[in-house]
Amino acid sequence: MQRVHFIAIGGAAMHNLAIAISKKENFQVTGSDDEIFEPSLSRLKENGLLPDKMGWFPDRIHKGLRAVILGMHATEDNPELIRAKELGLNIYSFPEYLFQQTRSKTRIVVGGSHGKTTTTAMILFVLKKLKIDVDYMVGAQIEGFDNMVRLSYESRIAVFEGDEYLTSPIDRRPKFHLYKPHIAVLTGIAWDHINVFPTFDNYVEQFKQFADLMEMQGRLIYFDGDENLNEIASHLRRDIVPFPYNTPEYVVKQGVTYLITKYGDVPLKVFGEHNLQNMNAARLACKQIGVTDEQFYSVISEFPGASNRLQKIAETANSVAFKDFAHSPSKLRATVKAVKHQYPDRRLVACMELHTFSSLTENFLPQYSGCMDEADIAFVYYNPEVIQHKRLKEIDPEQVKMAFGGSNLIVFTNSEALQNKLRELNYDNSALLLMTSGNFSGVNLTEFANELFKI
Repeated sequence: MQRVHFIAIGGAAMHNLAIAISKKENFQVTGSDDEIFEPSLSRLKENGLLPDKMGWFPDRIHKGLRAVILGMHATEDNPELIRAKELGLNIYSFPEYLFQQTRSKTRIVVGGSHGKTTTTAMILFVLKKLKIDVDYMVGAQIEGFDNMVRLSYESRIAVFEGDEYLTSPIDRRPKFHLYKPHIAVLTGIAWDHINVFPTFDNYVEQFKQFADLMEMQGRLIYFDGDENLNEIASHLRRDIVPFPYNTPEYVVKQGVTYLITKYGDVPLKVFGEHNLQNMNAARLACKQIGVTDEQFYSVISEFPGASNRLQKIAETANSVAFKDFAHSPSKLRATVKAVKHQYPDRRLVACMELHTFSSLTENFLPQYSGCMDEADIAFVYYNPEVIQHKRLKEIDPEQVKMAFGGSNLIVFTNSEALQNKLRELNYDNSALLLMTSGNFSGVNLTEFANELFKI
């Protein structure tokens, strides 16, 4: 019996890994955390992995553990971590453990500042439809997949979403540096995580290192519309083969996007140039493991999108609402553009929440300049209490308005006031776009959109 203990088991990725390991034969999983929120709470309980009480308990750490997996939510002085070090146990971060479990497999890793979740989800969707067995880790729930992580003995391929954020409290490397892919995808570079990478050059350097860390004779699939990726591709190791991609040919007819291919026009459930670029990257990644273009196109039309990525949450005969995880400037700009171009004859009401460390940082705010210009009505919300909680310098609504620019923009610091303003609008012949990595201070976005549309 291989016993594995999770320190900070309640994290989004951590609880999914815990569930995946618990399903493997001869594995026993335990875990601790000082607070666990939904949906992790219910999912851990459903799988018999919810700790019986919250807190850290050094006596749960013993010599019988094969591995201790440390989550980012823990701190360096965590009592369970200290005990594990004293006992000389094998301590892994989340990405380290994934790499150890897939060392003998062909690893496909998708990195980039935006689009990595969707691209990974597209690859997994196609492989599942074609009945190609695969291990995986992806950052959002995908239709047809019970869990966000899978590890097995049988599969010979592993597909990972490669996050550039830090690995663990005791390992300051970006997560995607640990995966050492055979096939890598880079979707684009746009400055993010300013609290970890204080300059853009420092941020770009992480992607250069990611390419340098690829396995011998690796294949790098990259978006050639990004000048920084072109620079990285021009200085690859000589054994790495580059595969550039761009936006595929397409047409929008009656609100449906069609890919134009030599096999005929392929209708899609997703839209927007970023999604089409992600699809091209997914196609090239699948091609490296033997999936033909004809096979790819035959199933990609059914791809419904990843959870919270331009996800349709309400619709009437002449109005539609989407929610999206967009929060960084590049994601915001691409998402607003995608909806506007998909529904050019509808009024676009775009609403976003500044929620992350970077987005609430005074020096980073100017990166948002022009991001919402294509919206007919634009609202930006932030909660001053979140700024205090993150111990950041205060910002005022006028600063935010100046940073974004545009005469069509109103800034809110009270969620109820924003909701009331949205309730005042008429949504006939409109598209509503709600963008956040949070929830506008406690709003159920799907229920709210249905209320606005009087569904």
